[in-house]
Amino acid sequence: MINKRIGVIGCGNMGGAILYGALESGVLDKNLVYVYDINPAMMDKAAGWGVNLAESDEDVCAKSDIILLAVKPQQMEEALGMCKKALDGKAMMSIVAGVSTERLHNNIDGNPRILRLLPNTPAMVFEGAFAVCSDNEFTDEEFEIAKAIYEAIGIVVMIPEKLIDAACALNGGGPAFVAMFIEAMADGGVKQGLPRAVAYQLAAQTCLGTAKMILDTGMHPGQLKDMVTSPGGTTIEGCEALERGGMRGAVIDCINKAAEKSKKL
Repeated sequence: MINKRIGVIGCGNMGGAILYGALESGVLDKNLVYVYDINPAMMDKAAGWGVNLAESDEDVCAKSDIILLAVKPQQMEEALGMCKKALDGKAMMSIVAGVSTERLHNNIDGNPRILRLLPNTPAMVFEGAFAVCSDNEFTDEEFEIAKAIYEAIGIVVMIPEKLIDAACALNGGGPAFVAMFIEAMADGGVKQGLPRAVAYQLAAQTCLGTAKMILDTGMHPGQLKDMVTSPGGTTIEGCEALERGGMRGAVIDCINKAAEKSKKL
């Protein structure tokens, strides 16, 4: 368990997912966590987890050793302005999409050490994917603490900051894209007569199991596909339909569009 004081500014979907996952995994001590969110409902949620509720962003920074900035990009300037000088000399982790380390520094009164990363919501069930910037300003001790938090609730992949927009599109937005695919698969099952609940269960577990096979074995996705597509069988018929529908091109375009939006934020 980490014995440093951890502050969280913004306890919405993503900040809340990280905090909840880290608390449930046992890597964080709730008595050493300080949270502030401008939304009273989010504060009530945090209170239910037994953490300390701060009075403001500035209060979070003053009471914490390492701070997680988890606000929306549009709220970044206001949130950092509320911190005043309390971030000076502190360590800050930022999951704010599209906001560079340089831009963060330009909005901070003081000189903190900054680590940017891109998480995703499956952290809530200990299956998060965290793209962490290798070019960061943390001390070795602070970086190891950050890694310990995220490795307790998922996998950590190191990338240079110049690739963080790609990560924003891929693992940041990925849960939404995968959920759409699961929903579409289930709709197909329902059209063929499966009960809705059964179709969702089969589609979700199939995606989960396929992903686990790729991660655990290192198998190439194409190899896994070939294992299932028997000559003249049912699966190759479905693969042909996906190719005719332009699935690959649509997915690539999806990631490109999301990455470009991240660059414009």
